[in-house]
Amino acid sequence: MIEMIKKLMGDKKEYKMMMARVDALPEDYQFVFKKIQNYMWNFATGNGMDMLQMQYELIDLFESGAADGREVLEITGDDVASFADELVANARTYVAKYREDLNQSIMKQLGKK
Repeated sequence: MIEMIKKLMGDKKEYKMMMARVDALPEDYQFVFKKIQNYMWNFATGNGMDMLQMQYELIDLFESGAADGREVLEITGDDVASFADELVANARTYVAKYREDLNQSIMKQLGKK
């Protein structure tokens, strides 16, 4: 139990550090990041750690773009939803989990592997 509490506290600290990086971005970048982040959480499965890794990569990309003086939409394009979809394309999502669970349950019942 103590190990779990330590992990949760560490995860919370790590998340706060990540968000401090976001807060250091220009306002437009912050807004777009938070909107994409909120969108991404709709697809997270399990503890969401795969989404956090993608968010770190997005922060890196946004920090680089901001440092180069680029507008945020130059990075994402005007279709930000498609950009976000590309980010989560390789993540383990609830949809993928549901599909996997459906197939496994049927194969188990029918005695196939």
